[in-house]
Amino acid sequence: DTKPISLGLRDTAGQEDYDRLRPLSYPQTDVFLICFSVVSRASFENVKTKWLPEIRHHAPGVPFILVGTKLDLREDEETLEKLREKKMQPITTEQ
Repeated sequence: DTKPISLGLRDTAGQEDYDRLRPLSYPQTDVFLICFSVVSRASFENVKTKWLPEIRHHAPGVPFILVGTKLDLREDEETLEKLREKKMQPITTEQ
């Protein structure tokens, strides 16, 4: 299909200071990209405890795409060692 498509991306602040302002950017959103670091359990847990509840509340029915970032660090020895010290490992695709 040769139909032109306009893509606008908006990166919103995740800090609690912006919890009241962030939803103002949600109207007319067609899809959310929810990003998390594959080497941060806290980042991954925030998807379930913060981001999904927030978008479901302020934009019910709008689809989302879950995006794992920092994939290169899954094989980085320094990163893996730091995770092992905490008895952790990178987030897997199955999770």
